[in-house]
Amino acid sequence: MFKPLDPLLHSELRLAVMSLLVGIESAEFPYIKEQTGATAGNLSVQLDKLATADYITVEKTFKGKRPCTVCRITPTGLKAFETYVETLRDYLNPGK
Repeated sequence: MFKPLDPLLHSELRLAVMSLLVGIESAEFPYIKEQTGATAGNLSVQLDKLATADYITVEKTFKGKRPCTVCRITPTGLKAFETYVETLRDYLNPGK
């Protein structure tokens, strides 16, 4: 009856990251960390999982001498997010 939810997006932190990125062009690591309340280590692991699935891109550069990590949602990630949200709607409104 119910379609399965994407297990990659069903994680609270990964869903929060995707929710942030879907509405903006890109976000730097400190912004994502601040908005999600995640630890740097946990966020890094979850970003790697999303990047491995091609849901986001992670670009590591420098601002002056400081490292700068920028994340962007990919078309694959956007489609996966939209499907996830639609599936959740089906769970909340069965029979419609």
